[in-house]
Amino acid sequence: MALIVLAALLIPYVLTPCYRTGHPVSTLMLWHRVSGAPVTRQWIDLGAMSPYLPRSVVGAEDAHFCKHHGIDFGALREAIDDSKQGEAMRGASTITQQVAKNLFLWPGASYVRKALEFPLALWIDAVLPKQRILEIYLNIAELGPSGQFGAEAGSAYAFGHSAASLSPREAALLASILPNPHIRSARTPGPGLRRLAGTYTARAQAIATCWHENRAF
Repeated sequence: MALIVLAALLIPYVLTPCYRTGHPVSTLMLWHRVSGAPVTRQWIDLGAMSPYLPRSVVGAEDAHFCKHHGIDFGALREAIDDSKQGEAMRGASTITQQVAKNLFLWPGASYVRKALEFPLALWIDAVLPKQRILEIYLNIAELGPSGQFGAEAGSAYAFGHSAASLSPREAALLASILPNPHIRSARTPGPGLRRLAGTYTARAQAIATCWHENRAF
């Protein structure tokens, strides 16, 4: 039994280098297929996407993506401090952590999952280029209410066209629904979501500068 558990824990570390190429799927996508739920995903390379989308997503989800090594310890400390002061615990997961969770683990809050996610995120950052990590994330993230996964399917559902031609506003709207595409809609955004998208549009400009300075992209 111990050997079986050890083997299961090591599988993600063995598979990660293989994901330098190919079109990996998430555990949620696999669960949808097993359970008969709809899944729509068309892979699109990072270079083929509108450049506004990765910038907006990084601005929304992980502003220090091009600098950290899988875990943003500064954001994590701030979240813990806020929690100690009685404020609601806010998310501090990086895009790399979300890739680790989506590819190999399961959704939902769990200390066990976090304990597995942290070293795996560090490993993913060590063996995969930043561009590839972001490319995978943008092709496995849930971006629609009816089994739409990835930027291409999310863009087609929300705007009726490819992620290659997303405008700055459309890219920011897609980034705005990432926490929960079942509640938030880029297709029919409310005033709050439109304001949030405006914030992410502005952040995308700063993110573009960060990428250039750090040569991450």
